[in-house]
Amino acid sequence: MKLEITAGKIDVRPPVAKPHPGFFDEVGEERFRKLVFEHYESIKSSDIAFLFPVFDDDDFAEAQKHAADFLIEISGGPDYFTQSRGEHQMVGRHAPFRIDENARRVWLELYIPLLNALAEEGISPRYIESFWNYLDLFSMWVVNTKS
Repeated sequence: MKLEITAGKIDVRPPVAKPHPGFFDEVGEERFRKLVFEHYESIKSSDIAFLFPVFDDDDFAEAQKHAADFLIEISGGPDYFTQSRGEHQMVGRHAPFRIDENARRVWLELYIPLLNALAEEGISPRYIESFWNYLDLFSMWVVNTKS
């Protein structure tokens, strides 16, 4: 399975394909939420913790839920994010945070072991790669600060 991080640059927004819906179908909503929640838990002890509300349990739990809702929806699941938060507008939602290329890389690196675990659980590597490709390219969109 190929999970490589593409070099990004500030203000570069490449075309992005949504993950194959087979990813959501194989993973299922419960396991999908666990994936995102585990990712957020790994953020707490990372170099990018300062970008997240790690010192407020309620705000952190809300951020986890919003991230899971968004990624579930973008992967072909129910439109929980749109129902609760409205249009995606992810670039604008991330604008208040100083996100540089290094923070993006750390955020992506934290997903790699979690996605490898999905492969070990039997999720199709091609579906995992399709989800990874979405994360890799779309994460470039929110980089808004020079490294």
